[in-house]
Amino acid sequence: MEYVTNRSKSFFVALLVFSTLLGGAGQVLFKAGLSNSGYALLTYIVMGFVVYGISTLAYFYALGRKNLSWAYSFGGLSYIFASIMAYFLLGESISELRWLGILIIAAGTVLIGFS
Repeated sequence: MEYVTNRSKSFFVALLVFSTLLGGAGQVLFKAGLSNSGYALLTYIVMGFVVYGISTLAYFYALGRKNLSWAYSFGGLSYIFASIMAYFLLGESISELRWLGILIIAAGTVLIGFS
């Protein structure tokens, strides 16, 4: 029975990480769209909505089956994912202090994930 519980928890951790990764990707697509004009603007914005929509559906699925206090804590990962994608894909700079904040958010999410 414990094996099933651990496996189930691992599934929901993966689902919530996937959801927050897509949420961050949606934000990057919105930013990319707003930095363009014409067809590119529309394409990136629509892609952002699609990705964000899939993220929301995955989150709703997990939220309907897990405690809010546990599942909601994974939302902080979207800040991490969006920051890292913005750095690599959009060329945005990240200060040392912001990197420290990202590490603290990651550590907190890991601790909550194990609880």
